[in-house]
Amino acid sequence: MLDTVFLCQNFITHLELLFMLPKTLVTERLVIRPFEQADARFIMVLLNEPTFIQNIGDKQIRSIDDAHRYLQQGPMASYQNFGFGLCCVQLKENGQPIGMCGILKRPELNQPDLGYALLPHFTRQGYAREGAQAVLREHAQQFDLQQILAVTKPSNLASRRLLEGTGFVEHGEIELYGSKNCLYGFRVM
Repeated sequence: MLDTVFLCQNFITHLELLFMLPKTLVTERLVIRPFEQADARFIMVLLNEPTFIQNIGDKQIRSIDDAHRYLQQGPMASYQNFGFGLCCVQLKENGQPIGMCGILKRPELNQPDLGYALLPHFTRQGYAREGAQAVLREHAQQFDLQQILAVTKPSNLASRRLLEGTGFVEHGEIELYGSKNCLYGFRVM
């Protein structure tokens, strides 16, 4: 019987290594978990918010099929390729999705970077900071990341304050996706 338990635990450990996913994180008010295809409707809403389009860009998600494709080719592909990626941020008290936060690897940047976005109704309540701090603390350790970048538009003052408040240091500007962005760096201790 003990041999069977050991084999099962060993098998699960190997499966986790083969299909490395970001850990589900639980903070005081949030649950940050890997995206699933069942999140497609939420993705369609979040990525079509005017503030998302203004501050991050138009991802051209106009249908549920587009949202499924975005999840498959974006966060889920990142989990497969790197083990980390954007995750769903939901309220701990009721499971309501309110945004995304995670570490991603863009080909345009030489280091992984932090990304986050919340529905407008949930901004300015400390959720983005709480999520970012948890991701920086836990996922950086899980994936042995030494430095994490972040980019934001110069006009996005709330995002700039969040980055500076979580320990990021501005390193100048970078052109990304046809627009000027502020480049920040965070050294993991």
